[in-house]
Amino acid sequence: MAKKNEKTDSDDVKKLKEKLLVRRENGCLQVSDDKLKTADKYCEGYKAFLNTAKTEREVVAYAVAQAEKAGFVPFEAGRPYRPGDRVYSNNRGKALILAVIGEDGCRGGVRIAAAHIDSPRLDLKPHPLYEKDGMSLFKTHYYGGIKKYQWTTIPLSMHGRVVLKDGSCVDLTLGEKEGEPQFCVTDLLPHLADEQMRKTLNKGVEGENLNIVTGSRPVRADSDDSLVRLNAMKILHDQYGMTEEDFVSADLEFVPAFRAVDVGFDRSMIGAYGHDDRVCAYPALTAVLNARKPKNTVVTVLADREEIGSVGNTGLNSQFLHYFVADLAQAEGLEARHVLSRSKCLSADVTAAYDPTYSDVYEPNNSCYVNGGVGVAKYTGGRGKSGTSEASAEFVSEVRRLFEKNGVLWQIGEMGKVDAGGGGTVALYIASLNVDVIDIGVPVLSMHSPFELVSKLDVYMTYKGIQAFYETKE
Repeated sequence: MAKKNEKTDSDDVKKLKEKLLVRRENGCLQVSDDKLKTADKYCEGYKAFLNTAKTEREVVAYAVAQAEKAGFVPFEAGRPYRPGDRVYSNNRGKALILAVIGEDGCRGGVRIAAAHIDSPRLDLKPHPLYEKDGMSLFKTHYYGGIKKYQWTTIPLSMHGRVVLKDGSCVDLTLGEKEGEPQFCVTDLLPHLADEQMRKTLNKGVEGENLNIVTGSRPVRADSDDSLVRLNAMKILHDQYGMTEEDFVSADLEFVPAFRAVDVGFDRSMIGAYGHDDRVCAYPALTAVLNARKPKNTVVTVLADREEIGSVGNTGLNSQFLHYFVADLAQAEGLEARHVLSRSKCLSADVTAAYDPTYSDVYEPNNSCYVNGGVGVAKYTGGRGKSGTSEASAEFVSEVRRLFEKNGVLWQIGEMGKVDAGGGGTVALYIASLNVDVIDIGVPVLSMHSPFELVSKLDVYMTYKGIQAFYETKE
């Protein structure tokens, strides 16, 4: 019998810690150098994707092109499909579903990874172009949750589609290529900003002042009325065939003109616009492109409108995913409600990465960290878990075991302190279909800013997690 005050052997303590306590260390120390090199290589493709696809329309176009190269064909409702068949459904050029038919089809439910492809930005108002005091400008209406002051004095590019009066479409991008003009929102010089700087950050830059400079040279004419505005419109007409009236039937977005770059002496992170949520959309896309003959049919959903509540017919609060699964089910003689009730989903969306500079809003023991691997969130929401879908203990356990079995580095956490704020994802809309769903994704620093940061290792582990979810043979 051990003595009352006898100390436990240090080796035994170490074994107890390994057995009973959560291991907390930089994930780069938990993987091999070869794995880090693989992550770095994977992220070169991701950076190219970020530079190519900065809007939801561009993501869909990119994904369709990649899918067709990988043997995907447009989905036809009512047509029977065989295991291994690869199909996609393009929803209005702004949302996309890709599926690989499984060996068991839909009988045991489908496996869904859902990400969104819209990001905060500056949209144009229906009548955006105006002239004031010798300058022409665009009036904007910001989209999504932004800190407005972050969108001043940075280079912006114009992306989108204009549908002309005759119904023809013009897709345009201006400000991304070397030598092209770029745009910006101005701000006050500090010498004249005493009153502005006394305001709160939320009021320092008003939404109505997020006006984009478009020009300062007038058309040469005897009249001096609206000549700068006229010159800007003349250039748009010469390049794209537009008249001012065509703005009313245009989806034009202004986004940061930054290109994705490595960050840090060690190049371990990627800085870019639009990580939220393209950093999860890309892993979900590549996972389905690489899927061959999964046991269950696998479905990647790339949705629009999440940043404003998933509303609209291209958001996941609509029925387009439900309809797609219903068509799959019907082709196999199954009821959609039965298929959905047996289905499982990874809601692939970003989470907040612990930021040591602003540590006071985080709860360190329940935060996700850079290089900690894919972040898992049992629930999101704000304060009293409002506006969230909470995964069951059983489904969390299933995902946890799946990741560990497949060597996926993972962590679990919340957005921040309980009363500090919160956020939501598409999980609740998929859960409303009676699907088991859990949030997973990449932790992000400076989320919703024009230049966000993520870890390359975390991006790769998110891909590995979705890949394992698709390929599991339960």
